Amino acid sequence: MYILRLLAHTLAPMLLFLVGVLSMHFPVEGNTMSALSDWENEMKQEIENLKERERTWLQEWENIVVTASYGRTMGQKEVKDGREDLSLVAQESVERSETRATNARVNVSDDIYKRDNLSTFRQPINQPNVTVERAREVEHMKSDIGNDPLKGKDENPKGYQKRPSLSKSERILHALRKASSKKKNIISGKKSRRQKHECPPLGLESMRVKDTQFIASSSKRIGLAPYRGRLNIQSGLNDGDDFDGAWCSLFYDIYQWIQLDALQLTKFTGVITQGRNSIWSSHWVTKYRVYFSNDTLSWKTYQEGGYDVYFSGNKDQETPVQNTFTNPVVARFIRINPQNWYHNGSLCLRMEVLGCPLKEYSSPAARKEIRSADQLDFKHHNYKEMRKFMQVIRDECPDIARIYSIGKSYQGRKLYVMEMSDNPGVHEPGEPEFRYVAGMHGNEVLGKELLLNLMQFLCHHYYAGDTHVGFLINHTRIHLLPSMNPDGSEAAYIKGSELSGWALGRWNQQGIDLNHNFADLNSLLWKAEEENKVPHDFPNHYIPVPGWYNTDKALVAPETRAVIAWMEKFPFVLGASLHGGELVVTYPYDMARDWAPSALTPTPDNNFFKWLATAYASSHRNMADPHRRMCHYDDFSPGRGTVNGAAWHTVPGSMNDFSYLHTNCFEVTIEQSCDKFPPASELEEEWENNKQPLLTFIEQVHRGLTGIVQDEHDNVIANAVIVVDGHNHDVRTAADGDYWRLLNPGEYIVTAMATGFHIHTRVCYVGFMVGANQCDFVLSKVQNLTSLVTLHGDTKNIAASFERKTSYTISMLEQSVLNNNCSNTQITLM
Repeated sequence: MYILRLLAHTLAPMLLFLVGVLSMHFPVEGNTMSALSDWENEMKQEIENLKERERTWLQEWENIVVTASYGRTMGQKEVKDGREDLSLVAQESVERSETRATNARVNVSDDIYKRDNLSTFRQPINQPNVTVERAREVEHMKSDIGNDPLKGKDENPKGYQKRPSLSKSERILHALRKASSKKKNIISGKKSRRQKHECPPLGLESMRVKDTQFIASSSKRIGLAPYRGRLNIQSGLNDGDDFDGAWCSLFYDIYQWIQLDALQLTKFTGVITQGRNSIWSSHWVTKYRVYFSNDTLSWKTYQEGGYDVYFSGNKDQETPVQNTFTNPVVARFIRINPQNWYHNGSLCLRMEVLGCPLKEYSSPAARKEIRSADQLDFKHHNYKEMRKFMQVIRDECPDIARIYSIGKSYQGRKLYVMEMSDNPGVHEPGEPEFRYVAGMHGNEVLGKELLLNLMQFLCHHYYAGDTHVGFLINHTRIHLLPSMNPDGSEAAYIKGSELSGWALGRWNQQGIDLNHNFADLNSLLWKAEEENKVPHDFPNHYIPVPGWYNTDKALVAPETRAVIAWMEKFPFVLGASLHGGELVVTYPYDMARDWAPSALTPTPDNNFFKWLATAYASSHRNMADPHRRMCHYDDFSPGRGTVNGAAWHTVPGSMNDFSYLHTNCFEVTIEQSCDKFPPASELEEEWENNKQPLLTFIEQVHRGLTGIVQDEHDNVIANAVIVVDGHNHDVRTAADGDYWRLLNPGEYIVTAMATGFHIHTRVCYVGFMVGANQCDFVLSKVQNLTSLVTLHGDTKNIAASFERKTSYTISMLEQSVLNNNCSNTQITLM
């Protein structure tokens, strides 16, 4: 190239000199001389233009080389720092810069070649035009810069047209470029295609992206505004409110769009779309284009091979469809432009955007990532990985960890529980038992991952001397069931975080919703209350399971039966079921009376349940925030992130209600995130959101009263009933005679009673500090009827009541005495 340039500078003046000399010694006719003069002037001007163009190309070439060098330096620096995504961006920048540099060299070479042969290209019309075809080849090659000239893609997108053959030097140049491309592909581990690097979701579904970052060409109404275009967002039962299930445009044409501002330069790698959530109508987009911009003024369509790409959209309302960009694009704004939609519906969609924010171009307006100081395993685990992870924790902390199984799922997967205590495997009298259950709905996987993180956290911090963790482990027997529905969880895991949709994996493999599968004891209790049978003829606690429920004809999942047997085996005091899809804590009752769709239905312990819910919600980073964005359409700000379950929506056969009425255990439901299945990139932040609430909630098992019920000879009394005045819900002692009664601070009149013993009543106090107050009872045995009462009349009713084989013998005996109007009766109170 330098030789050609030297010849151009040397030969051009000589050629002009010869033309001048010849014109003086060989005069020609006027017209011919004038034509030569005009041609000479044009040639001079063309030479100047070519020189200027050469200088421009050389300057651009130098800039490109500098850019490539900077990109390579940045790439090497990012690789050294271990930032894989940023290094990939730098590598792509190097490749693009080197390609541009090569193209620039081709253009410079062509221009020099054209200038040096100017006399041939601009011959007078009467000269033989022997190189016109060659000129067309060069012009044609330059118009194809950015494409492969050897393929020769023409303007027709339906096919290819064969190009004229290239010269030897051009073939060598393209061979070198092709060899360089192959070398890069070999280095990256690919033979012919660039390796795909998919970025995580930006957080449209999880609310990490704010409403103000959306904008659209038009909206049908406020309930279908752009900010409603979030993946998996749910609408209410009624279409037409302010919180509908998608973004829908006002007009139905190919010029509508929805746009997202990432707030900083981002490497976009894909888009996931979904139709409108509605039970009354069907709307989804079937084809769309994608645009990118850095300023919202100039937009560039996503292309491959020089042509706009039309992405395939959805085929129904709920199934997410992901399209990945073969060539990731770096920009700030991304715009989805629907081109076709369901013929019977409207132009509506929900979406998620995959992208990696470029940290070196961070903006003050961009969202700050939340990192945890805890070195935990922030990733998603399938069933086998979960089991192996639990085994690792047990091996690391054998003194405080134990794994056991409570049964199997419908497909035969074991339901593993991790027990964490200073004496695992043993119930220590006076030490309360606590449980967390996650994964009841298999696609709500955040709870499972948080429990795995909690196991690891408790293990590490206990041995590190953490006093808070030490108190919990030394004074509580903690049971963690990370996956109650492992079959559904596995189905959701296979599909993936963003593609499992709203419901895949929710039910077990029989199609049963486990949270509606427990025995309905509420209806039995409420019917008995209406007939005034509670508590004397019908218990207000420990309500037995109906006989039909235990038959083979009852549609009860094996997972449900396993959990019920687990509840009955261990004397749990407090527990929580971890769910996802909302951000709220719900407390019993979950079922509304008279099967109403929703109605406030409190328990006798409503005040303490409110405290339990508040203890978790107020410790969460976002749940109790009155200004936070609603996940879907329910506003829980009046309750500060808490709500009565039945007041939200009725849930017959819930585990919370069953636990409260069939056992001693108080249980709530914790909805931990708007996103049921958040991507792995968000697990670290979710741990920080929920870590303190998880620990704080365990502490609540140490509130209220605790004690041991014994006889006069220090023998423990199991199944003794503990009655708190003013609370129409009793509890019982465990096999070791110990009991726990969760109560708010205050003064209470408490009675202990057991079959064959005198009742004992005393006043007990509950303080404000964590730590249950001790309230023990010593019951004396009943020798005979006369030791209880002195009668002046018939004793048949007393004897009949006394002989009944129920836990309410003493209570019923007292009632019989009162019904007989025995004025001289003395009931022994100790």
